[in-house]
Amino acid sequence: MKKISHLTRRAVLGLGVMFIAALPVQAAKPIKVTPEQASSIDAISDYINSFKTMQGEFTQISPKGNLSRGVFYIAKPGKMRFEYAPPNPFLIVSDGKWLTIKNTKKEKGDQFPLSQTPLRLVLGEKVDILRDTDILDFEEQDGLTSVTLEDKKSTLGGGQLTLVYDQNRKVLQQWVVIDGKGRRTTVTLENMVAGIKTDPKLFVVKIERKESLR
Repeated sequence: MKKISHLTRRAVLGLGVMFIAALPVQAAKPIKVTPEQASSIDAISDYINSFKTMQGEFTQISPKGNLSRGVFYIAKPGKMRFEYAPPNPFLIVSDGKWLTIKNTKKEKGDQFPLSQTPLRLVLGEKVDILRDTDILDFEEQDGLTSVTLEDKKSTLGGGQLTLVYDQNRKVLQQWVVIDGKGRRTTVTLENMVAGIKTDPKLFVVKIERKESLR
């Protein structure tokens, strides 16, 4: 595997976009969701479905404790841009069909079909977490709903994703990624504004492509 591919996949790991790993996390069986829990999970789906465009800021903590910040833009269906602040050189863009991970210092990167990444769970026209994922754990405490899931289409590559939803503010506050080797990455969302007009150029990116996963 070429070095650039390894680096870009490490970068995209933190966003929960793609998990490439050789070993599975500890096996977990789906739980039986109660009607009350299902209602809380549906509230997360409803929130994601409540907007077509959004802009905000994010903070990412890597498995090694490294902290990165940046801004993100979403325009559904299918378009997204996560722009890291320096010194992190990565830029992640979805144009509705392809997900591109670019190293802006080297002008190189990789591309993946959007349909083969977990981003399809949040960038689609209609999101239904209960329909599209297996629920592994559920907790409610101090006004927060925490749901741990696996993608039924296995786009998480053996990893797990925990969504943290603020019931009072009615926003998705955080997600925690556990990849196939048990490494944990946390992404916190802040200062989100829905319904803004987005520049189509934000979702166009060019790279000197070396590898593709098709």
